[in-house]
Amino acid sequence: MNTSKAALAGVRVLDLSRILAGPWATQILGDLGAEVIKVEKPGAGDDTRSWGPPFLTAPGGERGDAAYFLAANRNKRSVTVDFAKPEGAALIRRLAPKCQILVENFKTGSLARYGLDYASLRAINPALVYCSITGFGQTGPYAARAGYDLMIQAMGGPMSLTGDPAGEPVKSALPIADLFTGMYAATGILAALRHAERTGEGQHLDISLLDCQIAVLGNLGTNYHLTGETPKRYGNAHASIAPYQTFPTLDSYVVVAVGNDAQFRALCGVARLPLADDPRFATNPARVANRIDLADAIAAALSARPSSFWLSALEAAGVPCGPINTLPQVFADPHVVARGAVETIVRDDGERLRLTASPIRMNATPPSPRAAPPTLGADTDATLKDLLGASEMELSALRAAGVL
Repeated sequence: MNTSKAALAGVRVLDLSRILAGPWATQILGDLGAEVIKVEKPGAGDDTRSWGPPFLTAPGGERGDAAYFLAANRNKRSVTVDFAKPEGAALIRRLAPKCQILVENFKTGSLARYGLDYASLRAINPALVYCSITGFGQTGPYAARAGYDLMIQAMGGPMSLTGDPAGEPVKSALPIADLFTGMYAATGILAALRHAERTGEGQHLDISLLDCQIAVLGNLGTNYHLTGETPKRYGNAHASIAPYQTFPTLDSYVVVAVGNDAQFRALCGVARLPLADDPRFATNPARVANRIDLADAIAAALSARPSSFWLSALEAAGVPCGPINTLPQVFADPHVVARGAVETIVRDDGERLRLTASPIRMNATPPSPRAAPPTLGADTDATLKDLLGASEMELSALRAAGVL
């Protein structure tokens, strides 16, 4: 892909974030064509480089970066700068005017001691879009606390809603607080960038994991606002739709996701269940009220035949359904393959790295896998030379001082 035609061509991001929410946001921007300069601490780098196993094998056979890091850091340049040192902070301040966006996820107020807070950088780049990602936000009683995905899933409500009704609360296997926060951050950044391009006025984005987790409670949050009742856990069933859950078959499980009365009637026809005209099940509110009897009847019918039979028959009848795929099955699915959900990026050392592709489909400026996740500090010298005109002598001195 010609990067000059990318949606965010000409946009440069100074990425001071690490772990997942911030890097997820900046990877989205990088996929869309922005130049992302990932600033990492010399020696250690982003914490997730060591969050494994599994790990990538480095060219010499030694342990490389963890899959966790690889998942959120393609299309970036790695620059190692210790901005806890005055010389390092000065480098970041020199880079800030060269960038349109800065993303950081340090504890609230901690960057001010280095002169890297929004007020300090706004003074030298008034159009800067500065995004702070924290666990609890810049204000409020919890502002000083650190926040991690598991904590936020617990405090923000999802764990109280997930799992078997008779069992313990369960977190999502996916780090949903981090991922949704990254997506909200990227959305807010693009809106602020549009404003800055129109007016020359940058702004500070205060993005909180807890705020974002609460926002994606979606209809369940609104259920509570409407009724004042504490939502219950329904396992794999749905609070407001029935039947909308997993069912056992003769050999495994299938998901049936009936969304209207016509689909329910079709399900009854395929499963030979005399329920479509029963007043207890004829409408969705009635089915929800009688969900246990309904689920028992459907489970008894579906358990008589294997999943392959039901998936074929239900799909033919227009009943939304699906298998419960393992990841090998997901990535081997012919539709997933046809949609290009996996991309292969060749690293500088020739290693071919398979990554999950961006899901954004655009006909004129599609996301592009331009560069593999970088090795630590791979772009330090080139970036500082290109953007700051740093000389070999200056770089050598900074490296000797432990700044790079």
